[in-house]
This record gives sequence, C-alpha cells and structure tokens, in this order.
Amino acid sequence: MNLNALHALSLRRTLLLVLIPGLLTVGGAGVWQTWRTAVGAANAAYDRSLLGAIKAMDANISTASGGLGVELPYRLLEFFELTANGRVYYRVATEDGLVEIGTAGLPPPPQVLVTERPQFIDASFFGEPVRVGSYARVLDPPLAGQAKGQRVVIQIAETLESRQAFTRALVLESVARDLLLLIVAMSLMTLAVGWALLPLARLRNEVEARSALDLTPIVAAGVPADVQPLVQAINHHIERSRQQAEARQRFVDDASHQLRTPLATLSTQVGFALRELDPAHQREALSAIKTQLEEMVRQTNQMLALARVDSAGLKTEVVDASELVERTTREWWLDAREHGVDLGFEPDAEPLRVLVDAAMLQEALSNLLHNAIRYTPPGGQVTVQLTHSDCEGVITVVDNGPGMPTEELARAGDRFFRGSNASQPGTGLGLAIVRSIAERHGGELRVDANANAQGLAVAIVLPLIRIVS
Repeated sequence: MNLNALHALSLRRTLLLVLIPGLLTVGGAGVWQTWRTAVGAANAAYDRSLLGAIKAMDANISTASGGLGVELPYRLLEFFELTANGRVYYRVATEDGLVEIGTAGLPPPPQVLVTERPQFIDASFFGEPVRVGSYARVLDPPLAGQAKGQRVVIQIAETLESRQAFTRALVLESVARDLLLLIVAMSLMTLAVGWALLPLARLRNEVEARSALDLTPIVAAGVPADVQPLVQAINHHIERSRQQAEARQRFVDDASHQLRTPLATLSTQVGFALRELDPAHQREALSAIKTQLEEMVRQTNQMLALARVDSAGLKTEVVDASELVERTTREWWLDAREHGVDLGFEPDAEPLRVLVDAAMLQEALSNLLHNAIRYTPPGGQVTVQLTHSDCEGVITVVDNGPGMPTEELARAGDRFFRGSNASQPGTGLGLAIVRSIAERHGGELRVDANANAQGLAVAIVLPLIRIVS
C-alpha cells in the first residue's frame, strides 16, 4: 500500500495497519527464536545424556592385557536406548583405526578431537538422521608395542525420534504461549487506539454540531497535547475566516452607507433636470450629474480596491523597491505637470529589497501620489523619498499642501475619515487602502506633518530582505 492510500484511511485504520503487521513480525521472530532455543535446549539435555553413556563406556575400557578390551554396560545401553526412544550405535577404536569394536562406519567428527573434550554433530547413518557424540582420551597403559600417547576414540550415536518429539512439544507449547500473548497484545492495542482517539471523535462531533455562522474558537480542553497544534491551527483558520467575514460585512455596511447619499442626490438632480425647461439650466444640472457620477465611480472603485486588498491572496516576490517606486513616480509626472506640481524622486544609496506583491505596492504608492498631487496647490512640490534602516525600507511621499490638523493625524488611514480642512471631494479611502496594503505585507503606514510644518509626510514602512552573499 502506497503512502497516499495509507493517508486516505482513517487514523484508526492507519495505526492498526502499521502496528498489527509489526506485532505479527515480532511474533514470527519470537517463534523462530523459540524454535532455536528449543532445539538448543533439547540438544543440551540429550547431549549430556549421550556424554554420560560415553563416560560409562570409557570407564569399561581396559588395556591391561596389552590389547583393547571393552566390557559393554548393557543395562546402561538398554536404558539409554529406551530413553532415546530409538536405536543406539556405538564404536570404540584406536585413533589409527587398527583396532575397532562396535558399529563400523559411524560418521567421524568433522574436526580433530581435542583430548577429553566431547564433540557432538548431526549426521546421517545409512540414510537415517542421527546425533553422534565423539570423545578421545589417551590410553594408559598403551597397547602392546605402541608408543605412549596413543588415543582411543569413543563414539555413540542415537536416532532423533525422542529429540524431535521433545523439541516439537516444546516449540508447540511456546508457540501457543506466544500466540496467546500476541492475541492479548493486539486486543489491548486495538482498545488503546480506540481509547486514545476518543478526544478526536469528540472534537469532530463538536465541529460538526456547529452552525455555519459559528466562528468562535474551539475549546482545547481535554484534547491530547499531540493534537493541540492542530486545534490551534484550526482556531487560527477560524480567526482568519471571522476577520474576512467581518471585512465583507463591513464593506457591505460601508458601501450602503456611502452610496446612499450620492444616489439620493443623483436622483434629485435627475428629477430637477427633467423638470427644468431652460436649456442652460438643464445643462448645469447635467454637468452636476456628470460630476456626481464621476465621484461615485471613483468612490466605488476605491471601495472595490479596498475589498480586494482585504481578501485577495498575495503573490509575493522579492523586488527592488527603488526600481518599482521610480517607475511608478515617472507614470505620475504628466498628471503632476497638468496640476502645476513639481514631482521629484530621491532614491536611496542602496537597493531596497522587499518581499511584496508588486501590483499592490504600486497601487498603494499611486494612491499616495494621487492624494498628494490633488491637495498640493499649483507651484507646490511633491517628493518621493526612499530611505532605510537596519531592517526597514521606507517609501515616503512628502508634499507642501494644506496638510492635516495635528490632532487628526492619528486617525489618518481610518476608513472614510477625511481631515476637517479637506478642500477636495473624496471618500476617505485612499489612505485606508495604503494602510491595509502595508499591514498585509508586515509593514505599517506612518503619517506625520512635513518638516517645514506645511503639508504631510506619508510613509509606507516595509521589512527589508537581507541577501547574504
């Protein structure tokens, strides 16, 4: 199963699909280890019995007569054969094989025997699996005519029926125990997973029970610590949705409030023009209607722009603010010349790299230039300045127009707020758009009086992007 299919399952099924195969793998490894342990235990027990038979036969070997003599312990061999539950073979021979007593042809040990150290191997004797124990010791006294140090080799082999039965019983008992433990473990694991997921089920039920208009944060009480970040993320998303809903509602309220009066005025003017018989008076009324319509179009466009700024996604990129600001300022030179305003640009000594939506930043600067050129009297000056600090880039539009009363500067940027000394028609949305754009980019709008106490200095402050070379 690939990861995408696994993620599509419920969390409960995902956990069980991961944990149960793991438990089965561990259980299989346990059974294999149990089998190895059982075989080792059976071999150890039966090899001790086999060694006992070898020692008993060794105790009955004699060389006193000059030859090799063995008094077979028949009772011991019968008992051993009965215990082995199969056939038993023995062989006693000198190491050179010149003297041999018992069953010839027993499989020899694969390695050279160390004196008085037994060696056990699994082998096949006439097609039948057997366990062979081999043991060597020095003959004392040696055989007649032989040098001192000659060794005798004792081998006893038994068939594996008893060993296999013992191993099988031991393995089956261990497998039954492990299987029972595995079933208990999987049952407890299933119950534990279900119990651990209960808070998530309660959280799901709480969210499903909410109405579409309920945008209150989710209470995180009783939610496991591992799920707390998820609840916080959901609450953060709910908060953003609430803010967007409030922004939309605010836009609808503001639009209905701001357009009601102009529409009523426009209706009155149209009625007056229809009743007026004098062409000159009709022309004046139509001119007033045209002016009112142009103002309504501009106001509507500004409200739509503000709504777009509040809700549209940002397409950010790292741009050089110097180039963008200079290009936008050049686009307003013709408008400034028509108003008789001297529009200038003062760049910063260094590039100002900012992470912004270039179209939105250009719209914010255009709003500032539009306001500054409109309110600056003919012969006045508007200057766009670029400066920076360690972490901020500042785009400032300075004019020497009428400015704004000091006590009203703090409210500059509020929606539909206009200074008490405003001399031009407007909606009070221009600075509101600029402030919204600046704040969406992690910056701010600053409005201060001009240094010469006449006009305004309106600044867009944005965080700088430092590029490490």
